[in-house]
Amino acid sequence: MSGALEALFAHDAQTSALGQIMGRLHWDQETVMPPGSAAQRAEEIGALEAVLHARRQDPRLGDWLSEADPESETDAARLDLIARDYQRARALPADLAVALARAASTGQGIWAKARADEDVAAFLPALSEMIALKREAADAWCAAAGTQDRYDALVEDYEPGLTGAEIAALFDRMRPRLVALRDAVLGKAAAKAPLQGQFAQADQLRFAALLAERFGYDLGRGRIDLAVHPFSSGSGADVRITTRVDESDPFNCFYSTIHEVGHASYEQNVAAALGLTRLGQGVSMGVHESQSRIYENQLGRSEAFCTWMHGAMSETFGAFQPEDAAQFYATVNAVRAGYIRTEADELHYNLHVMLRFDLERDLIQGGLDVADLNDAWNARFAADFGVAVDRPSHGLLQDVHWSCGLFGYFPTYTLGNVYAGCLHEALRRDLPALDEDLARGDTGAATAWLGERVQRHGASKAPRQVIEEATGAPVSEAPLLDYLEAKFGALYSL
Repeated sequence: MSGALEALFAHDAQTSALGQIMGRLHWDQETVMPPGSAAQRAEEIGALEAVLHARRQDPRLGDWLSEADPESETDAARLDLIARDYQRARALPADLAVALARAASTGQGIWAKARADEDVAAFLPALSEMIALKREAADAWCAAAGTQDRYDALVEDYEPGLTGAEIAALFDRMRPRLVALRDAVLGKAAAKAPLQGQFAQADQLRFAALLAERFGYDLGRGRIDLAVHPFSSGSGADVRITTRVDESDPFNCFYSTIHEVGHASYEQNVAAALGLTRLGQGVSMGVHESQSRIYENQLGRSEAFCTWMHGAMSETFGAFQPEDAAQFYATVNAVRAGYIRTEADELHYNLHVMLRFDLERDLIQGGLDVADLNDAWNARFAADFGVAVDRPSHGLLQDVHWSCGLFGYFPTYTLGNVYAGCLHEALRRDLPALDEDLARGDTGAATAWLGERVQRHGASKAPRQVIEEATGAPVSEAPLLDYLEAKFGALYSL
């Protein structure tokens, strides 16, 4: 290995390790940090961000990149990503990078309290500050790249190469079939048997751990904790997830857990040789979401897996309603126009994402003022879902993302669903005994297929390349829409 390549990779490994420490600080903040520690934590995160930003724009990187001679395709991919990060870091002033990190840390705490207090007004100043900082960052990236679209500059952090216009076009193609199917289901829907029983928190968490292990999560290199908003954190040998518990609705805990296990398994299954390198993590949030969504929905909400899950829940919680496994499957997949994105059925979920995409794009581009955001949210929700928002925690305050500055993130949820649709079609083709396995609670063949086709590559391939090589077909929304129409057409006898 040449001297420049060796020096560059050593620098990358240290930067990656420090990035993992930053992730641990955020995990601690959302799980066990004392509430009075928020101001100090913001300073700690700001200080570490200053170190990370300096490393990412270190002038030596430019010299090493110009001199480095890759010895393999993996080396070349690693160099490309280091160069991309270097250019973006150079375009972002150091004081702005630190201000963004501090604002994300303090904003999250303000959001959590505002959500608990149902107080939109208490959150808006922090949101205004964050949006101003994100616009400033987007303008800096646009100037460096010679482009003008702020939102595209932000999406680049989550789905490289994708534009807001491409996202909007995808959503425009999807919406008619989604709305038509949703309306057909709601127009015919007989009430599904409600879930009734005793679901104590301790029992839910034990069952969540069982589900996590069933889906291949290695608890020897991970853990499950509670948080206001479930998330996954880390990569390689330390990948942690969180869930949340509502004793009247265990599905909230169980499917949040399966969803986050999809993310965590991706990170745990990246090839060990890529650990603590720029390649040793998921390639994009769209591909990441494809793993969490296929684990949660196409596998976890399948009729076969629900058959096993009904029996396993009966052993854990005793008798509960519905007693019949077929009715249980229908209850798991009941369609209703609920408020909460993370609890939404598969038909409504993407409509939630489309609402957020349109609003956040307008916010970043200047077409919507923060002062008008709550009214815009409520009006759009009523139009899209036919229900008036009854309180802020069911509306603007339900998601943590904007408080942390994750603008450009939301559309990757639906992009992940699209990718998952493509992967599921190929998975069914390659694993004809899949339903027999799932009916035994055995996801091993499916998760091994995903591990081999998607997860082990980390960031060594481009996002669409990963999906297209895994499936042998171009990315398209059609498999997802076909799957939804077949599944819910059968469930509701359309």
